[in-house]
Amino acid sequence: MSDTGLQIGFLIFPRMTHLDFAGPWEVLSRLPGATLHVVAKDLAPVEGSGLKVLPTVTLEHCPQLDLICVPGGPGHLEAMEDEAVLHFLRQQEIGCRFLTSVCTGALVLAAAGLLHGFKATTHWASHDRLAAFGAEPEKARVVVDRNRITGGGVTAGIDFALTLLAALQGETFARQVQLGLEYAPEPPFPGAGSPDEAEPAVLEAARAQAADYRARMAEVDARAVKRLSRVTL
Repeated sequence: MSDTGLQIGFLIFPRMTHLDFAGPWEVLSRLPGATLHVVAKDLAPVEGSGLKVLPTVTLEHCPQLDLICVPGGPGHLEAMEDEAVLHFLRQQEIGCRFLTSVCTGALVLAAAGLLHGFKATTHWASHDRLAAFGAEPEKARVVVDRNRITGGGVTAGIDFALTLLAALQGETFARQVQLGLEYAPEPPFPGAGSPDEAEPAVLEAARAQAADYRARMAEVDARAVKRLSRVTL
C-alpha cells in the first residue's frame, strides 16, 4: 500500500498541549511525499506550556487538506467556542479524507458537529463529555471509525499516528518508523498512566486538582451543545 503526496494539516491554538501536536507530527513527517502544514488563525507564534510554535498557514489561506489533526490541551475550550475554527473544520471536512484528533482535540471536532454518530476517544478525564455531542465514546488508545480517527490523551498521539501511518503506507513502513523513533514505552510507574489501574489515592488527587477545570468544561460543553443545535451542518 502506498499513499503519498498528502496535504496534512495540524490545527493549533493557544494553550494547546505540545506533545499532542509534536508526537504525531514527528511520525507523519516520515510519510514520503507528504506536505505538512501548521494551521492557525494568524501567523503569530502560538504558545502553550511556555513553548511557541510558528504557524505556516492561516485558516483563510489553508489549502484543502487530505488529513486534519486537532490536538488538545486547556485551550481546546476556547477553540470549542471559536466560530472561525469551527467553520474552518466544517468546510475542510467536505473534501477531507481523514478527520482526526488527539486528546481533547476530539471535543473541538465534536463542537463542530463532526463526531456525531462516530465512535471516538479522548483524554480519560474528558471521555464522558463526548456523548453530549452525539459521539459514541470508546475507551481505547486509538479509535478508528470510517474516516474519523481519534487518539486518547497526550502520549496516545504517537500510537494514533503510527496507526494512521500503517493505514496510509502499510504496516511494514509504520514498523520501520516506530523502530527509528525507538518507540518502546517502559514507564517508570507501570499502571499509573491509566485511571483503570492507578492507585485510588493518585486518581482521587488528580480528579481533585482538575475540579475547577472540569467545572469550566461543563459550562463550555453546555454552550457548545446549545450552539450546535442551531447549526445546519
